[in-house]
Amino acid sequence: MQSFRQYHKFRKAVEAQYGRNIDKASQLKRGSRPVPDSNASYASEISQEKDVEKGESDDSIDRRDLPAGVCPGDVHRPANQDEPAMKEEDEVMRHNQEEEPAHGPGPQPEQVERRDYDQREAVETPRREEVEEPVMEPHRETELRPTHSRRSGLSRLASARTAGSALGTVLTGVNIRKRTTNEGGAGDVFIVGFQGANDPLDPHNWSYALRIWVTMQVAAIGFVVGVASSIDSSAIPHAAVTFGVSEVVASLATGLYLIGFGVGALFAGPFSETLGRNAIYIATLTIYMIFIMAAGLAPNIGAWLAFRFLAGFFGSTPLTCAGGSLSDIWSPWERIYFFPVFANAAFLGPIIGPVIGGYIVTSPLLNNWRWTEWITLIISGAVLVSVVLTQPETFPPILLKWKAAHMRAITGDDRYRAEVEVRRESFFHRLGRALYRPFLLTATEPIIVLVALYLTVIYIVLFTFLDGYTYIFEEIHHTSEGVTGLCFLGIAIGLFGASALVPFIAKLAKKKMAEVHAAGKTRLPPEFRLWFAMLAGPSIPVSLFWMAWTSDSNISIWSPLAASVLFGYGILCIFISCYQYVIDSYEIYAASALASITLIRYVAAGGMTVVGIPFYQNMGVHYTLTILACLSIPLVPVPFVFYKYGHRIRARSRYAPKHE
Repeated sequence: MQSFRQYHKFRKAVEAQYGRNIDKASQLKRGSRPVPDSNASYASEISQEKDVEKGESDDSIDRRDLPAGVCPGDVHRPANQDEPAMKEEDEVMRHNQEEEPAHGPGPQPEQVERRDYDQREAVETPRREEVEEPVMEPHRETELRPTHSRRSGLSRLASARTAGSALGTVLTGVNIRKRTTNEGGAGDVFIVGFQGANDPLDPHNWSYALRIWVTMQVAAIGFVVGVASSIDSSAIPHAAVTFGVSEVVASLATGLYLIGFGVGALFAGPFSETLGRNAIYIATLTIYMIFIMAAGLAPNIGAWLAFRFLAGFFGSTPLTCAGGSLSDIWSPWERIYFFPVFANAAFLGPIIGPVIGGYIVTSPLLNNWRWTEWITLIISGAVLVSVVLTQPETFPPILLKWKAAHMRAITGDDRYRAEVEVRRESFFHRLGRALYRPFLLTATEPIIVLVALYLTVIYIVLFTFLDGYTYIFEEIHHTSEGVTGLCFLGIAIGLFGASALVPFIAKLAKKKMAEVHAAGKTRLPPEFRLWFAMLAGPSIPVSLFWMAWTSDSNISIWSPLAASVLFGYGILCIFISCYQYVIDSYEIYAASALASITLIRYVAAGGMTVVGIPFYQNMGVHYTLTILACLSIPLVPVPFVFYKYGHRIRARSRYAPKHE
């Protein structure tokens, strides 16, 4: 709903811009000096010649007869002019050129290159003494007048520039260039961009209220799919009885959902970068809800497990798209404050899920484990309605694609294109390349491998807690199922504690930014994002050792609960650092990098939920948590190593942009 309103808003904005500039376009078409645009300071500069949209052309005109920058489609031939007359006129023109005195020392017109974006091409510019007033606005296809000048002496060529073509020279945010050979086509293309640094259509310039609302919506999506990932963990014993299977088999419902998360992430990112964020959020949430409903109606264990996997597959969208959505609307500086909002919600979901599930399975009113699916469906439905009604599209390439479509419709000129429309590739070709890239990054990028390993250990510990809390609190401290679910709130409190670091990190960022500006640079290095992990990384093994050796009936239950708070603080800080470091390091390839990391950590976490029950049964709480703590110790130095040597690693990368 909001996307449709946004689409029509773009139409009105383009019409308003067209109305403001149509007079200038008409003046330029007549060869007059147009009135300078108030936004000219931000007008897109003409880039190096790349390839152009192929349009209608008069094949009877030889391209070699045309001056530089004039395409056959821009020329019409007078009806009463035949070939002999044209040849005779060619001879006259050559005679005039031979007699005309040279313009002076220096290169010939055909050797003169484009000097600056605010000058015409030298081969199309009359001599200085013939110009009464310089033309300020750039355009390659200058008007050809019947004159005997050496540079504009083709009197048989009349101006055929359309109103849309002339408009392209005065509209801010329109960049005129040629296509490159690998883009296909020939001729000029007008690349449509935002009008200026303060263009209200640019998502970075939306009001704070709207951008905060978009952030909350994305966080809500992450929260509900996170709840669905763990809410069934409390229902495993009851579902096992219903289907007549062991608890280990029933635990596959959680494990397969997480594996579906990882596999689905490989598709969510590429599709969102082709169709837009909003379309993917709405479509995948709808299908995810269908399979959640199917899981609640499952007649046997096989159907339940299959539907849970498919629900996870389509529920994976926030894991890869949310980071992109936040980058669409917040600057790198602003993300210091607002990325933790999403991170809190994304981790709070798996923590709150067992709390909700614990009371559902023990409630005398509900008294059925299937209500874990129904409650998830209700919450997800509320979020979906909110997204459909109020969530705008944020992906700039899609927004510019809308704008270009409106400009083509208004001007009648098909050469107005968004950057994503210039390259003539099929949807499946682009999708195939995007699907291949995550595996390539995993195989070649040490940053991706180490970050994936770091998060994998964190997620293994987190999701084995879904099974382990039963042994830690029910069997040792004899809590009920409902109270055991409440014990997860200790991790939730720790998650919010990570937000206390935000003011400190922001203060560090200001100081570092001053140093960066003094060095003549414009942005913080990606390694700055590692401060969260460096400050909180050691808390993971400390909290696990603490919980391992204080989980005893002779020790107060508050000791393992306090350890869980420290654990929650550590995992969120690491998540914030890892995600933002990858986003800043790989920029346009961030979705592919995050997809790879998501696949690795969720497949591993899904497998560990299956072995979690035997692990705690055979090893006991003390040794199970001790082993997990030992696994996390070697990862503590990782953010420190990246902080010191990350710039060298990125310098060798084919995909990480060079910021130094």
